[in-house]
Amino acid sequence: MATTAPPATPNDLLGVTKTLDLLAPRWNVWVLMTVSSQPLRYAEFKPRLPWLADGQLHPRLRQLTNAGVIERTEYAPRHVTYGLTSNGAALLPVLTVIASWADTYLEKELVANKHTGELEPERIAPAQNIDDAIALLAPRHATAILFSLQARGTATAKTLASEAMPGYGLNAVYKPLERLVSDGLVSASGTGDYQLTASGRALDPVFQAISAWATAPITASDASRMRGPGAAPSQSRSGPWATTPPRLPAPAVPAAPAARPALTTTPPDSPAWKSGDLFSHQIPARPISPAGGPRR
Repeated sequence: MATTAPPATPNDLLGVTKTLDLLAPRWNVWVLMTVSSQPLRYAEFKPRLPWLADGQLHPRLRQLTNAGVIERTEYAPRHVTYGLTSNGAALLPVLTVIASWADTYLEKELVANKHTGELEPERIAPAQNIDDAIALLAPRHATAILFSLQARGTATAKTLASEAMPGYGLNAVYKPLERLVSDGLVSASGTGDYQLTASGRALDPVFQAISAWATAPITASDASRMRGPGAAPSQSRSGPWATTPPRLPAPAVPAAPAARPALTTTPPDSPAWKSGDLFSHQIPARPISPAGGPRR
């Protein structure tokens, strides 16, 4: 039987949703983490993100600058650097929490250890872990449904439709629910109820961290960067974000083996990502993108 706990507050849900929208466009997380240790000139991004095609970097820097997490500093006409604002720096611990969840719960291929020859889970760059986690959480209505189930424990599709998707009708809730079930975040019972899986329940600290960042007060200088012409001052990070484009198709990579379940009920110890540590190992030729979509 479903519990009657109230859902998350509108501010929590709005803040988390808008933050995920900011991070969801492909390469935004990579760009943020690339400047996490020091400001960089435009040409200095290329050796750090060699797979980023010409013309892909500028719109991402512009969007992140408009959102108030990256600042553009012009020293001379041809000497411009991009670095984190105080808002952007405050976002780094949130990325750490997302990376830790993804490293624990998203599937990994088994690869041979080059020293021992034994099979072991592949090592995934923190930015890739974050990108893959956000790809599961950012689709429309996914966060609202997860919030509802976190508050209620179990709920019927009818309850989720009215609570997470008001005005859409009952039939509209099934597609996002099916996706969440396929991604291993939600499970369905034989009686028609839905509930979070172990990996779905483990998202609680992720949502708490995002919500705390999104609703915290911001500095006046960072607020001015977020405002467009004629916009009213914003008092928190949950203010208006730039419109985000849809996720782009992944670059062509060798076909990966079929996905296998990899959700665990007992999370292993995961080292936390530290500021400035973009990759936990050698920089890959390009980010991992298994065939068939995001890692589950």
